Amino acid sequence: MKIAQFEFNLFGVNTYIVWDETEKQAAIIDPGMQTDAEAMQLDEFINAHSLKVVHLINTHLHIDHTLGNDHMIKQYGLKTEAHHDDSVLGLARAEQARMFHLRIPQPSPLNIDKSLHQGDEIAIGAETLKVIEVPGHSQGSIALYSAKDKFVITGDALFNCSIGRTDLPGGNHIQLINAIRQQLLTLPDDTVVYPGHGPATTIGAEKYQNPYL
Repeated sequence: MKIAQFEFNLFGVNTYIVWDETEKQAAIIDPGMQTDAEAMQLDEFINAHSLKVVHLINTHLHIDHTLGNDHMIKQYGLKTEAHHDDSVLGLARAEQARMFHLRIPQPSPLNIDKSLHQGDEIAIGAETLKVIEVPGHSQGSIALYSAKDKFVITGDALFNCSIGRTDLPGGNHIQLINAIRQQLLTLPDDTVVYPGHGPATTIGAEKYQNPYL
């Protein structure tokens, strides 16, 4: 499976495209495009690689990770896939935008069309991503794991030498620490961690160097 990373919006959200190189099916994870130029950058990459986007996945539904959902839904006819425990965040995108003082058109409520749960396998051509529940940053936070290609996309649960903040609605520090230890640090040490913000790391590095763990 191939993976490409983009950094979008004023929060520096990492948006990922993962795809099956043979069948050219792709998934967009956490589309953070805030401007037309950012949306065009993603579209041009999709077109240049002749990709067919078949999944729109959110690791969680905080506003910065969903700013590009509307574009993906309109442009590619996709359905939002996320954990149902974040449904309240999707419906409250306008309130989230006001909380962060975002000067953008009022975002419409975002409904979850397909709920993802622990152990679900998402087919992308002949490849798969496995859903891992990591609540604590938000109640519906998930990670997406490829055992074959040795990477995990962790959203805002686990970062390079840090973890997600837990002072936002739905956050729980103890819950997040336990989820990371039980669900992520049990993965092989050489698993590459692709976080929702900042540079990549590995499970081994975070297990032994992350000051929060």
